[in-house]
Amino acid sequence: MSSNQPDLFPPQSWTGIDDVVIVGGGLAGLFCALKLAPRPVTVLAAAPIGKGASSAWAQAGIAAAVSEGDTIEKHLADTLAAGAGIVDEKIARLMVSEAAARVHDLLEFGVPFDRDLEGRLQTSREAAHSEHRVVRVKGDMAGRAIMEALVAAVRKTPSIRLMEGYVAEELVTAGRFVSGIIARPDGGKSPRRIQFPARAVVMAAGGIGHLYEITTNPAEARGGGCGMAARAGAVIADPEFVQFHPTAINVGKDPAPLATEALRGEGCTLLNSAGERFMLKVDPAAELAPRDIVARGIFREVMAGRGAFLDCRTAVGSHFADEFPTVFGYCQEAGIDPAKDLIPVVPAAHYHMGGILTDADGRSSLDGLWACGEVTSTGAHGANRLASNSLLEAVVFSGRIANDISGLMPNPKTNPWIDRSGEREEVEGTVDTAAMTRLRHVMSTKVGVIRNGKGMREALAEIDLLESRNRSPRFANTLATARLVAAAGLKREESRGGHFRDDFPNEREEWKHRTFMTLDEAREISAEATGREVA
Repeated sequence: MSSNQPDLFPPQSWTGIDDVVIVGGGLAGLFCALKLAPRPVTVLAAAPIGKGASSAWAQAGIAAAVSEGDTIEKHLADTLAAGAGIVDEKIARLMVSEAAARVHDLLEFGVPFDRDLEGRLQTSREAAHSEHRVVRVKGDMAGRAIMEALVAAVRKTPSIRLMEGYVAEELVTAGRFVSGIIARPDGGKSPRRIQFPARAVVMAAGGIGHLYEITTNPAEARGGGCGMAARAGAVIADPEFVQFHPTAINVGKDPAPLATEALRGEGCTLLNSAGERFMLKVDPAAELAPRDIVARGIFREVMAGRGAFLDCRTAVGSHFADEFPTVFGYCQEAGIDPAKDLIPVVPAAHYHMGGILTDADGRSSLDGLWACGEVTSTGAHGANRLASNSLLEAVVFSGRIANDISGLMPNPKTNPWIDRSGEREEVEGTVDTAAMTRLRHVMSTKVGVIRNGKGMREALAEIDLLESRNRSPRFANTLATARLVAAAGLKREESRGGHFRDDFPNEREEWKHRTFMTLDEAREISAEATGREVA
């Protein structure tokens, strides 16, 4: 959707086209900016960098075949197995092959990864990994430590201009070419909408977890980047595949604090209120089964009224505070002593395998638009992301984008431009509106851990209704993403990876492929499902 705002806003402090504009202040966006240095780069971040990004909350670490006995081939095999048959093998191989080099980059940026007494990187094992290959920081503090190091590096890099508190709302396009971004300052609360023209736009705006009532993601993760690109005409891939983390701590917080996967890797077990270790009946791997299987096992216990609890008393016990300080802090806040008490858990929307379709260099289907991080669908994750491959994907492909842009546009330029900034009153902050609250409920109950055709048709009808009443550009992006998730889920008449339908509970060979969809196609599916005309 192109933007041609005719009403001029008084000139800003910059008077030329930004060479590269990066939307998002998480790991993917900051790493890309650093790898582009000394090229001039503008980073638009909805919150202060490091504060509104899911990256900072990642507890486990980065998967990389760096330990003795592990190999790239083993890492690839685990990634393919977790992805339930639809991983793009060439992309996944590229990703795991570059893992060690990107870990080295992060070490150079000052990330204090754990080492053993001989100075070798320490690694842990997580669900569906065949080896210990997750490089971490102090057990469960990798995301925070990585972001702190990158934020410090970015603030010391003079070629990077940080625009914090700027919420991107709309891509500026001319046909299929993206030529800039329109963002709203003051955390999205200002009526001002400021245009940032650019030779290259990199979308690194994060995921969609806040579309759901229970999520581990910050409020900024409401599908804005994916929806923005979709409204501009970009192809979206695999939007139906949403990963629900099995073990969010169920203490009524939004976002829900996370009990890292590594706890189950250390031998912690799952019990219901009757004391039954229920995962033994669900999968031979029990607690170490792929995330989608564990999430559904827990969800069924919760829905049956038996609840689900993580038992760490024997496996970790008195060492909990030292080995998993982040989770220990969450438990303390809730009055739980994990050395003595069971931790109540519930599945929470955690990661989106779908997003903007990109190639190996991060290029989208629109000229001038690259994308990296959770907002994309590279094909590396397939239907179900392997634990700790998310941070890896972010650094690998953001680095490749930096190389691609530098190769295509070796000389930075600024050119005169017409300022089409303006004002629109349809402001939406980070606090949920009544419409956002309604959407989160609909997505959770109709397009959540367990889905069916009836529920998804009802969700699409609700999205139609919310869209008809909406005037906010930001919420329009969110609704576009929600529509894509529901429409693709309705179209895929099978269960695979993170997408499970109780009316089609098995995988079907004819659906062993990825989904590619535009917003117009999602609208057509919606119209057919609801009997409404395409708007």
